[in-house]
Amino acid sequence: MNEVASKSLFQPDILVDPFEFYEEQRKDNPVFFDEASGTYIVLDYDLISEAVGRLDDFSNNFNALLSGGKSKEELDNDEELQAIQSKGWPQVDTLLTADQPRHTRFRKLVNLAFSMPKVNKLEDSIRAMSNELIDGFIDKGECEFVSEYAIPMPVKTIAGQLGLDVADADTIKRWTNAFVDRLSGMMTRERQLETEREVVEYQHALKANMDERRKQAQEDILSDLVNARVDGERPLDDAESLSIVQQLMVAGNETTTAALAEGLRLFATNPDQYKKIQDDPSLIPNAVEEVLRMSSGSSGIWRVMHRDAELGGVMLPKGAMVMMRYHAANRDPKQFENPNEFQVDRKNARTHLAFGKGIHMCVGNMLSRKEMTVSFQQFAKRIDNIRIKEGAELTYPPNMMLRGLTNLPLTFDKRQD
Repeated sequence: MNEVASKSLFQPDILVDPFEFYEEQRKDNPVFFDEASGTYIVLDYDLISEAVGRLDDFSNNFNALLSGGKSKEELDNDEELQAIQSKGWPQVDTLLTADQPRHTRFRKLVNLAFSMPKVNKLEDSIRAMSNELIDGFIDKGECEFVSEYAIPMPVKTIAGQLGLDVADADTIKRWTNAFVDRLSGMMTRERQLETEREVVEYQHALKANMDERRKQAQEDILSDLVNARVDGERPLDDAESLSIVQQLMVAGNETTTAALAEGLRLFATNPDQYKKIQDDPSLIPNAVEEVLRMSSGSSGIWRVMHRDAELGGVMLPKGAMVMMRYHAANRDPKQFENPNEFQVDRKNARTHLAFGKGIHMCVGNMLSRKEMTVSFQQFAKRIDNIRIKEGAELTYPPNMMLRGLTNLPLTFDKRQD
């Protein structure tokens, strides 16, 4: 085993299309050190499944990466960045970047809002929104799927759940783009400062919304948070509430947007599989899982080593950054036969790691699945012969943690009743 890779996963061209790299590395180096980034990479399904359960060895406390991976000393000496951040609230560990027992204290405050009974109650409104969006382009026989469907569907859904103004979806999307860019590892200095300003803008807007809920509660997550008690005792402070909502906004729309777009791309390039779900709509929930397996929005997740520990024969030193690549695990041939084939009737599709695994599994996974299921149902019912527009160049911006199309021009036929 060569524990050091000859190429870096974090080269922009590899981040854009990583799957050949995964195959090459996984054969001999399922765990390896990426010298360019100073990060250990894990590509094997079984090893990732093992690692995310070893909470004493692998920590989720990677909050420092939200500021471009700079050390605390570098951040403290960055006067320009500090001047912007001082106008808002500090980043605190709540859900994604919190370890036990802190993680569970916050996670249980939001679990109910994303439970299956709550999500099922949203199905009618999600279906109505799906039909409304499709109505906007079906008679044209073409659409730009990302901007006309994949973005507004999840943004408006999570905004409604949180209690934000659904009509302000463009602003919400701009904020979440800033949150995601901070995770990309690809920001210019100019963009870094811009994202910090947008985070502060978000914080003040949400603080105003939370203050309103303290005066008059509504049936939404913001009201739940301002009235919540950590361990049944103290209320959340503003920084904690803002951190939770920020993470829910990303989990509730960015990854779903990516998954919806990947689904339509896969159906367009695999028309036989689209015909299968049209002929047998009962396959659609499994098709959702197969889309998530093939190319989930979340490429992977960071861990930090609590202590020296071994994984897959490689010693990982205390303090080391480790990247668990869910994308690679979801195409591991030891877990999935013919892993690069899109099969809507794949028997074990749901064993994918698109939403993670264990205590940090994505809290919004059931909502995302519901939006995808309803969307694919309505497309299969109303639209035939989905095709990628001739001459279209599809774009995936390089990002360390998330992978999603920025455009998907489609042509299609309106299905006749």
